[in-house]
Amino acid sequence: MTEKNQLHTKAGIVRKLLPALVAAAAFGGAAMQAHAADAVVLYTADGLENLYKDVLPAFEKKEGVKVNIVTAGSGEVVNRATIEKDAPKADVIVTLPPFIQQAGQAGLLQSYESVNYKNVPAISKASDGSWATFVNNYFTFAINPEVTKTQPKTFADLLHPDYAGKVAYSNPATAGDGMAVIILTTSLMGEDKAFDYLKKLEQSAKFHTKGTGYLDVLLSRNEIALANGDLQMDLDDAANGGLSLKPIFLAHEGGQPTTFQLPYAIGLIKNGPNQAGGKKLIDYLMSTEVQSKVPDIFGIPGRTDVALTGKNGEIVKKATAGVKVIPVDWNQVMAKKADWTARWKNDVIGTSGKQIEVVKPK
Repeated sequence: MTEKNQLHTKAGIVRKLLPALVAAAAFGGAAMQAHAADAVVLYTADGLENLYKDVLPAFEKKEGVKVNIVTAGSGEVVNRATIEKDAPKADVIVTLPPFIQQAGQAGLLQSYESVNYKNVPAISKASDGSWATFVNNYFTFAINPEVTKTQPKTFADLLHPDYAGKVAYSNPATAGDGMAVIILTTSLMGEDKAFDYLKKLEQSAKFHTKGTGYLDVLLSRNEIALANGDLQMDLDDAANGGLSLKPIFLAHEGGQPTTFQLPYAIGLIKNGPNQAGGKKLIDYLMSTEVQSKVPDIFGIPGRTDVALTGKNGEIVKKATAGVKVIPVDWNQVMAKKADWTARWKNDVIGTSGKQIEVVKPK
């Protein structure tokens, strides 16, 4: 690896570690006081760091308010908001399904019909205005193309001895991308066969992570050969984080590569300490100004009136060409989520003692 690439990789690693450190401090109740006097607090799933870095300074300057960001896994930010329900510390939450639906069912979200939700399709937002799709995205797997010369094409390929001890995916209990592994395999194989498959795959798994973001770093370091992820984060980490990785889509039993939409959704926290600031932040992030910058980080605008354009938009289109996108019934996922999580811990992990909440690998 060249010195330049090493520097890019180190920069990418630092970028991925910082949100985890911030989250650890805030979530542990340690040094960081999440909410300051003139602040809006945003709890967010990882993957959108570069977008926030680009667009939030203008918001802070215009509104004269600081945005404090706490980043963690999709389920972890919702779990934290649940713990804080009686005394909320966050104003806005960005997370993946089914955790945004979980937040709604738990009464964590306050209905807020932002004027900028009008061009978000009805299927992509809650009927009561409690959340809406902020950045559209697709579930993926990812490899390090410098190391994995023969790209796996099917789920069965991952059971090959070449992947023994080299697979990792995030914990379905704490990460939306982790739950997505179960959603896709059960959709393609049926529930019982999917869990049989995941049990076999576990023989190749090194460990499981609390969130998904760090897996890209592990791939780039060649500590693992395959991980789960999502298209936006993987492409952004490869292009802007200097990491060596490539998103891929897998097929099942002769079918075509398949995925489903796994969007970042945004919502207002009920009784948050800065309700007015939270509403302004949602309006801003859903504005044409910000939505037009979503393709810059390889995301798909949540609003239908903002096109997926530019060089990065074309890369997204090319990456998903020939990939079948299946619908997901998120109400069914919510009904199954607890049982799937328990079954994964009991039947897949079992008594193996395998780590399932790795934040930073030892």
